[in-house]
Amino acid sequence: MDAKTETTGQPDIAGFAAAFLQQEAGAAAVEVLGCKRLGGGAIQENLLLDVMIRGGDWDGRHELVLRTDSPSGLAVSLGRAEEFAVLKVAFAAGVTVPEPLWLYRDSGAPGGLGKDFYLMRKAEGSAAARPLVRGELSAEARDALLAELGAELARLHVVRPPVAGLDFLPLPDGTPALSRVKEYRCLIDAIGRPQPTLEWALRWLELNAPARTEVTLTHGDFRTGNYMVADGHLSAVLDWEFAGWSDPLEDIGWLCARCWRFGAWEHEVGGIGGTAALARGYAAVAGQPFDLDLLPYWKVMGTMRWAVIALMQAERHLSGEQPSLELALTGRMLPEIELDLIQEIQTIEEERARHA
Repeated sequence: MDAKTETTGQPDIAGFAAAFLQQEAGAAAVEVLGCKRLGGGAIQENLLLDVMIRGGDWDGRHELVLRTDSPSGLAVSLGRAEEFAVLKVAFAAGVTVPEPLWLYRDSGAPGGLGKDFYLMRKAEGSAAARPLVRGELSAEARDALLAELGAELARLHVVRPPVAGLDFLPLPDGTPALSRVKEYRCLIDAIGRPQPTLEWALRWLELNAPARTEVTLTHGDFRTGNYMVADGHLSAVLDWEFAGWSDPLEDIGWLCARCWRFGAWEHEVGGIGGTAALARGYAAVAGQPFDLDLLPYWKVMGTMRWAVIALMQAERHLSGEQPSLELALTGRMLPEIELDLIQEIQTIEEERARHA
């Protein structure tokens, strides 16, 4: 087993993966022809493996993606074994995800890698957000892509608890909205520095929380940049480390939050277009549209979540746990996110006043 790798900070991981793959695939031999780190992934590492498998059902050359932990992470994200389980459920539900293949669980014994990883098929296309939102897709192509995104969310939201293999996912404590308010308040308190704007916005979210109790499997980070597009069409939904049980509108509000438009502010849905095409695609699979009247609330919740993530990412840098310019710059975005929160809440309140 050869391992010709680029510098990844883990020079032994390709050789280790080759030995693991040989065992799992029932192969006579596995040669790693190339190993490179893929872009993105502030919380996880993704390595593209070009492998030659000799013997067994997988005989031949394959491109696989190995997903494992970064040097530090967020406590609210799933582990690799948990993410692998979610990915298998999503794949079985017909969601367009890279096929999950094999999971390595590290036992902590000498000679192990020291952390979990899993292997999945490589998906074609690009997840780069800015070229997509600023590209030359026609209005018709944008609507078609939005309809595909809506359909994917609907397929995922068909999955409801309980589900075998997902017992590790906690159900919301009360309504999904109030459960999120409680969670974010605890996370902000744990930082230990006053955040008056965020506390004000959390109180608004608490007072205006919808009474809905509908709970489905949610992606938790469904946004432009976390799905791949090939030839104008959706080719894969990526990054499932924030999946959980919640209100399905949380996924839609996150996708529509201003922070994920990448400068294309006029296009509400991920910088791609408007909600009409997204809702049409969702309804085609779900049999009914999502509640557009509640979407503004969940957009505020999404913006709040981004503010909490920015705080936590900055803390990873400031604490010395993982010194990183990327993490530090994410923390510097907080004033802009706070302004978004104020403006979004103000817009909702003004709209209510007009209809009072």
